[in-house]
Amino acid sequence: MVQTVFIAATSLQPWRDRAGTLPPVLADALDACATRVVNQAECTDVLDLLGVLGCDAQTQAAAVWFELARVDPALWAERRAKLPAELQRLVDGQQAAEQVWALHAQRPPQGAAEGLRRLLLAIVRDLRVVFVLLARQLARMRAVASAPEGERQALARLTRDIHAPLANRLGIWQLKWELEDLAFRYLQPDTYRRIANLLDERRTDREVFIRDSLDELQRALEAAGIHAELAGRPKHIYSIWKKMQRKSLDFSDLYDIRAVRVLVDNITDCYAALGVVHSLWPHLPGEFDDYIARPKANGYQSLHTAVLGPSGKTLEVQIRTHEMHRANELGVAAHWRYKEGGSSDAEFEAKIAWMRKLLEPRGEDDSALAAELQTELLEDRVYLLTPKGEVFDLARGATVLDFAYLVHTEVGHRCRGAKVNGRIVPLTFQPQSGDRVEILTAKVAEPSRDWLSPHHGYLNTARAKDKVRAWFRRIAHDANLAVGRSMFERELKRLALSNADVGKLPTHFHLKNQDELLIALALGEITPGQIARVLQEAAQPPEPAVTQSSAPVASRHATLDHSALSIEGIGNLLTTLARCCQPLPGDPVRGFITKGRGVSVHRTDCGSLARLARRDPDRVIEVSWGSAAAQAYEVDIELRGYDRKGLQKDVTSVVSNAGTHIIASSSRLFVHTGEVEMRFTLRVRDFEQLSTLLGKLLALPNVIDVRRVGVG
Repeated sequence: MVQTVFIAATSLQPWRDRAGTLPPVLADALDACATRVVNQAECTDVLDLLGVLGCDAQTQAAAVWFELARVDPALWAERRAKLPAELQRLVDGQQAAEQVWALHAQRPPQGAAEGLRRLLLAIVRDLRVVFVLLARQLARMRAVASAPEGERQALARLTRDIHAPLANRLGIWQLKWELEDLAFRYLQPDTYRRIANLLDERRTDREVFIRDSLDELQRALEAAGIHAELAGRPKHIYSIWKKMQRKSLDFSDLYDIRAVRVLVDNITDCYAALGVVHSLWPHLPGEFDDYIARPKANGYQSLHTAVLGPSGKTLEVQIRTHEMHRANELGVAAHWRYKEGGSSDAEFEAKIAWMRKLLEPRGEDDSALAAELQTELLEDRVYLLTPKGEVFDLARGATVLDFAYLVHTEVGHRCRGAKVNGRIVPLTFQPQSGDRVEILTAKVAEPSRDWLSPHHGYLNTARAKDKVRAWFRRIAHDANLAVGRSMFERELKRLALSNADVGKLPTHFHLKNQDELLIALALGEITPGQIARVLQEAAQPPEPAVTQSSAPVASRHATLDHSALSIEGIGNLLTTLARCCQPLPGDPVRGFITKGRGVSVHRTDCGSLARLARRDPDRVIEVSWGSAAAQAYEVDIELRGYDRKGLQKDVTSVVSNAGTHIIASSSRLFVHTGEVEMRFTLRVRDFEQLSTLLGKLLALPNVIDVRRVGVG
């Protein structure tokens, strides 16, 4: 049988008459908005549907307030400020959904509907909004019969592409089937009428058959001691047509036009009832599905079987518990718990996360989905639009250049700029969900090596970086080698590590030789910061071996408290890092015993240490970095660039964001050249942090060079 739902109310007055029994938040909305709602019949229908779904009063109130926002934006703006933030968010979500409806009206390319559904979920932050959107769309579809043909077609397409699939994902069958049937009725009226007529022609015979089947099954279940409620199951026109298309069947070949539903008290009774059904009537092989053990993607649970019923006619039987039936009819709305209900915030957020997981696009593999549902929350993503209305999603934090490579590799290679919502932005710009991104391209593909540098922030997705690396791998080997050598030497120079032992670097990165290391550096597979860290680790002393001796000897290796230094042959002494060369962990160092200031630690290539050693060689001692260098160290850096407004502010901002601290600073302007020289004394952890910081400073506009100074 085909079910149709009719709502008799044509105004909001019945709801207003109940104001004394309604929650204050809904009563206030009705009192403020009811006289201003243009289509009161539609609004009443929406409230009734939300009530059937069990939605909370705030959700219903938000549906009413949205009507005011639509007909009187000025008054809504005035009232909005006085409403709770949560209620504002529910109305804002409905307004944001209008963006998706507008995009759909542009008739996006085939296959873009899934992207629009995902965009909707990205911009609607509270999933209760989706219930309102589904209820409102169903109310409109019920009332659209008298509208012009073009309006009916547009509304039906929107329902088919957006609302019905969302209702399916949410498992709200009570709305899903009617949305699908109404959309089908207006999009394919001839097919709809043909199937409806076929159902009507055989209705009397079918109803007699169903009644006889129910009586026979009821007696068998009672004899087995199983308490159950039985009913004929309505079959919907769209689902009949879909099965005919999917299985290439004629209407007469469909076995589940005749169907019954069995509701029992618990899962044990479900399987017991299944045994009764199969013992009563022959089971059709291959027509059994256990959606209790393996629920569908949207949480649907039931046992489905097909048998040869009375008179040898096929009959579909669905068996489920009362709780499963309620969940299947109302979907996630059946499980909804809002904050006022007493649930903790953590439980509330977990429910929303679960619903979002269900709403994500899925394949047909239910077992894979079941495994996915056991994982943590979805990775946070942004949903972006092309100028044609296509939707692409990227990990949050992706740039417009990442977006260009997602659209097409060649678009990324030829990217020279971007517009976001019509405004030109830098390639490092990170768009937000709903932004329309237009990539500006050149005729010739010419990626920049700077795009691979983590300091510049052009690319944040692995896919885009791999595409750029692949492009550079295709160019001449010698060119990559030359670029890598230049980058390597520049890094050693600006870190003042020109004398460092680099012979073991290839082995550490599992490369054969120095050339492979340089090529990997040029392609961005190894970063300068990684090299700096390895050089620091290579300079650490090995753990001292424990040996036995026949005679006791004085300790030759004492580690100082509150220091990262170990000093050979000396007890606990005060140590200071020499200001002349400012050694960092990983630098080769030696100590000089001062008068009254303990041991002064210098880099081995420090000029001041060389002069002190010539004068007092006996006071030079061996020192090394300990294994737990966890404190901060001071270092001087020098930056040169062309003067511009805000340069010093940008520099200090980069230093602060890098987690380093400025101890002292000075600057000098050369008027005749327009250059500026800045010197900073910083507190850093190690080489890697310093390398990363220098790279970020060099990426600033107008900066010519930046390096570590004070050595020698």
